[in-house]
Amino acid sequence: MHDDAKSWAPNSWEARAEANTFYGFTDLPSVEQRGTVVLTHGKGPYVYDVHGREYLDSNSGLWNMVAGFDHPELAAAAKAQYDRFPGYHSFFGRMSDQTVMLSEKLIQVSPFSRGRVFYTNSGSEANDTLVKMLWFLGASEGQPQKRKIITRINGYHGVTIVSASMTGKPYNSVFGLPLDGFLHLTCPHYWREGRDGESEAQFTARLAQELEDMIAREGADTIAAFVAEPVMGAGGVIPPSKGYFQAIQPILKKHGIPLVADEVITGFGRTGEMWGSEAYDFVPDAIISSKALTAGYFPMGAVILGPDLSDRMQAAAEAIEEFPHGFTASGHPVGCAIALKAIDLVENGLLDQVRALIPQFEAGLNHLAQMDNIGEARGKGLMGALEAVNDKATKTPFDSDLSVSERIANTCTDHGLICRPLGQAIVLCPAFVMTPAEMDQMFGRLEAALKQVFPEVG
Repeated sequence: MHDDAKSWAPNSWEARAEANTFYGFTDLPSVEQRGTVVLTHGKGPYVYDVHGREYLDSNSGLWNMVAGFDHPELAAAAKAQYDRFPGYHSFFGRMSDQTVMLSEKLIQVSPFSRGRVFYTNSGSEANDTLVKMLWFLGASEGQPQKRKIITRINGYHGVTIVSASMTGKPYNSVFGLPLDGFLHLTCPHYWREGRDGESEAQFTARLAQELEDMIAREGADTIAAFVAEPVMGAGGVIPPSKGYFQAIQPILKKHGIPLVADEVITGFGRTGEMWGSEAYDFVPDAIISSKALTAGYFPMGAVILGPDLSDRMQAAAEAIEEFPHGFTASGHPVGCAIALKAIDLVENGLLDQVRALIPQFEAGLNHLAQMDNIGEARGKGLMGALEAVNDKATKTPFDSDLSVSERIANTCTDHGLICRPLGQAIVLCPAFVMTPAEMDQMFGRLEAALKQVFPEVG
């Protein structure tokens, strides 16, 4: 939009944003050159900026606005609850009726026969809470050394000190993270991590052996849990290699190590099933939820404990008469009312819409994968990524100084499309309410941007 650096007026929205806001996860050179896109409202999968420009948001906000930006039933559920009971906590044996009903509903739709739910304000806090639960459990059960957490390189689990330590991304080194005791295994990305001549089955077997070797080296009695996204989201939409969870879960069970599914992104329909763990045919010991839990209409996260962890946590808490942890807004009545409506929408229409859109989405990805500078199209359900490469045959990436994915994302914005750069990939995770015509528009605008950028950097 801006041809010259800082071409906007001193009192403009762009200037005001830059003067007073400290940005997170934002490419600052792009902001310096182009300014902040300041948005005012949304309609369906579209958002609109202060200049009246329309953008098709192919990322559902940040994976979360699955019902679009103006769903009347979600807004009505929020307003009705604000009118009735606008806020409360879940401490001291008190909680709202909406909190009780949501806990019942989450266990009902979970893969668990029974369990318990603990509420947070985000997925990061939910993962942080999970780790505190596991450490609390170890100490209570006479195993205070049982504190290590295993995740994977490129996995994303949040930004608190603990959840950032779980996150296997190199940028966390600027904070001096990870903390000791947070272990990272190989990313299960066969296209990028597979060795020459190694079949996908051999790759999966190698990763399972790597887990077995790590447990032997560290000691099973020191490991509190293995935490994994069914599909890596912020790692670049990376589905696991074939048979991955079937290979690792028996190893974990043999050593008594819980398998926790981080379903912050994959939960509530994104993969075409209610849970990503369902899509990959495994039942975890606990689930971490957020994002689509409230369709993005309220900040909320949840730790959903299966039967075994539920019983053990309850016994540990009863031993000292409480679990000394929580947040002021845990189980907020408005958030719970919105979540109940969001789950209802997923169960009664949105999940069917996802399943109907998946073939078109996959076809769009596969069409763009034919381009010379797209090395891989990958995804699951309505989450996909296109990996940009300088050389398709050798999978050689572009020089990082070219900032190829940022260029593509910025060019998409110029074409009225919001998409997300991750590494050298472009990520798409459209809202469940997107129409077939809007999906065609999404892929058409992305293709135009790719055809513009690739000749510039080739």
